[in-house]
Amino acid sequence: MARKILNRKELRAENEAAEKSGAEAKAPAKKAPAKRKSRAKVVKEVRLKAFWGVFNQSLRRISLFEFSQRAEADKKAAELTESQKTPHFVQLVKEVIEE
Repeated sequence: MARKILNRKELRAENEAAEKSGAEAKAPAKKAPAKRKSRAKVVKEVRLKAFWGVFNQSLRRISLFEFSQRAEADKKAAELTESQKTPHFVQLVKEVIEE
């Protein structure tokens, strides 16, 4: 299959003529593209409250005490350790405050 032979000089002349006519028409209407403003994510303010939690060996929370009641939490953990023969411990717990 034979291809049609292209005359490169004619094609170049047509292209240059089109560019000149296009450049003259587009020159006054050319504007700089406006920059997009990036949107920052609004961070939700999450408030936490501290508690003391008494946990068993399998990390199941048995009871929860206010932060100022550390002595009561320790006492409860000791009582549970004595009565159930498995160690219980006190750990800090932070929970979300919903208003």
